[in-house]
Amino acid sequence: MHRFLRRSLVILVSTVALIAPAAVARAAATKAEVLSSWTQTTAASTNAWNAARLDRAPWASYGFDWSTDYCSSSPDNPLGFDFTLSCWHHDFGYRNYKDLGTFSSNKSRLDSMFYADLKRKCATYSTLTQPACYSLAWTYYEAVCVFGSLAAVQPSDVDRARKLLR
Repeated sequence: MHRFLRRSLVILVSTVALIAPAAVARAAATKAEVLSSWTQTTAASTNAWNAARLDRAPWASYGFDWSTDYCSSSPDNPLGFDFTLSCWHHDFGYRNYKDLGTFSSNKSRLDSMFYADLKRKCATYSTLTQPACYSLAWTYYEAVCVFGSLAAVQPSDVDRARKLLR
């Protein structure tokens, strides 16, 4: 019996030792680390952010700002291309890095992430309409790079992309 108890205890301690580091690692992740993992240019990063956006409860203790004005004063769906989620992801990065006080050192990557999100969205449309979508994606990207806002997108920019649909 004593031998059985000892084996059981060894198995239990070994199991906890294997499982605990993963739980401790997640608990020890800082807001900056989580934010960084969600604001890379990859589809995996965007998908992880979107999954968290849809289920925010596990992330509540980090105090993320999930608010958005989507594409600010520019159209969220220019010419029918749905840029809302890309704009939300971009807003998320801007707002939360500003909150951490590290916005300036992350702005370039956030803008590149935005452009990567827009291009992935454009890739979901037909090859006939993709040139117009990519044109708008570039215009939106340039606006945030140069001006830090989509407010710089002009109706003439949308009109130029509209001509590509003909």
